[in-house]
Amino acid sequence: MDLFRQAILRPGTPEEFALRTVQEAIKPQKQIKLVQDENQLLENILRSLLQELVAAAVQSGQKIMEYGMSIVDGESSQGQIPRLLDIVLYLCEKEHVEGGMIFQLLEDLTEMSTMRNCEDIFGYIESKQDILGKPELFARGKLVMLRTCNQLLRRLSKANDVVFCGRIIMFLAHFFPLSERSGISIDFNFYKTLWSLQEYFCNPPSLINAPVKWHKFTSGLMIVLNTFEAQPLSDEEGNAHNLEDDAATFNIKYLTSSKLMGLELKDPSFRRHVLVQSLILFDYLKVMICILLALSSMCELIF
Repeated sequence: MDLFRQAILRPGTPEEFALRTVQEAIKPQKQIKLVQDENQLLENILRSLLQELVAAAVQSGQKIMEYGMSIVDGESSQGQIPRLLDIVLYLCEKEHVEGGMIFQLLEDLTEMSTMRNCEDIFGYIESKQDILGKPELFARGKLVMLRTCNQLLRRLSKANDVVFCGRIIMFLAHFFPLSERSGISIDFNFYKTLWSLQEYFCNPPSLINAPVKWHKFTSGLMIVLNTFEAQPLSDEEGNAHNLEDDAATFNIKYLTSSKLMGLELKDPSFRRHVLVQSLILFDYLKVMICILLALSSMCELIF
């Protein structure tokens, strides 16, 4: 572990010393690529070092992605944890070590961190997405990355962390195609039907004395409600959102990309917003019907 402690403090790019550090620490059978047992040994060393660095950062009171950062001649050096991640990412990209190792370290890092620090960690992930997203590398860690992102979404407040949630969802939509078994896939017709309801939610009076629009609206709403019923939330998904998070008043704007529909369908807050909009619309129509009936009765009495 001492060799890697020294490595993250060295100047220069990872390609100048990363492989040599691994060779000195592990003494692999093959010079440029580790075998299974060697990969496991290296992963254990790196995970222990990462845990040690996070603990030191917390104790120092610094943000974990900035821990160990120094300023020399007016230029700031990289924090020790991003430096470690860069070294591992280089080794994974060049296939010197198991490709899934970087994804495992990123998952460990988010699990050990507060949400404020997780936003910085996710910023690192976004900055490296061109490398992480390379097919040969991403294939080794996509399930870990999916799990990491889902765990972050569960920890975030859907009301207070809208921007961060959106960044994660956009990241998932970019890397996981509609055919993924992760459940992101959703029928495009349902997507169009659901968002078409907004026309009526935004303008309830348009449904009065408009039988064609009323039929279109009620048909679309039944499709949405039947889909909600056919795809019930699991206990974990249903409990993921704390209603107390909505104590403050926020105007949430959901992203309308069809690629995100599957994820939004799993969000209890999203479903609740659709249902609340429906209740508001029906309550408005109920009041208007009562007013129209009252006016009709008054007219009969007058005339």
